[in-house]
Amino acid sequence: MYPTVQFIHSYWAYLVLIVLFVAVINSIIGYASNKEYGATNFRIALFTLITSHIQFLIGVVLYFTSPYFSVLLEKGMGTVMPDPTLRLYIMEHPLMMIIALVLITMGYSKHKNKLTSKPKFKTLAIFYTLGLLVMLSRIPWSAWF
Repeated sequence: MYPTVQFIHSYWAYLVLIVLFVAVINSIIGYASNKEYGATNFRIALFTLITSHIQFLIGVVLYFTSPYFSVLLEKGMGTVMPDPTLRLYIMEHPLMMIIALVLITMGYSKHKNKLTSKPKFKTLAIFYTLGLLVMLSRIPWSAWF
């Protein structure tokens, strides 16, 4: 089960990054050019939210089925923290991805309360960009290539 979930999680991540990048660019362009916020912009923001939440759910399954989690259960946190690989997969990556997901969710929720286009784009640009940066900071790049 673990290899299948890992495969799905790894390749779904490409979709999440692409969609999040498109949403960030779309919101920055919309803000800078004073465009009207329309249905397409809403769909891009919503699709970004949905794909990132699906990735989170896949990641939760992966976390609890991974061999890294069994190391944590068997040997404890004292073994995990000194080892950079274990620390990345057990602590840093999951925590930073949760923070990124919270930022994306906050941005989506806050942008819906704005009444005009410019604040909508600004809110999405800020929160989605922060989410993207946090996400990029803790992707295990060596496992991707």
